[in-house]
Amino acid sequence: MPFIDCRVSVKLTEENKEKLKAGFGRAATCLHKTESYLMVGFADGYDLYFGGEKQEKGAYVSVSLFGSASPADYERMTGEICALLARELGIPGKSVYVTYHGVADWGWNGSNF
Repeated sequence: MPFIDCRVSVKLTEENKEKLKAGFGRAATCLHKTESYLMVGFADGYDLYFGGEKQEKGAYVSVSLFGSASPADYERMTGEICALLARELGIPGKSVYVTYHGVADWGWNGSNF
């Protein structure tokens, strides 16, 4: 049950969103999750500041998942996310923060897992 909240300083086209969504779906396998329950949200044109400087090309990606994963799995996921953002949007890894949030209680379709 991952949810990936992707906030980027650049404007996204529908094509960008589709490519990112598909890339996040592939990356979710790093956390032993499938795309079938993946939810993705985008906020583009988002003001991001790093080190006091406004980022023309920057991103904050928050990954919430039911349960948790190992540090090595998170490391692989971060690499996949940074590579995807660099490839599709030209956002360098040095301008990307990725956070992970393991969730013990997750609801869906009127009940909890």
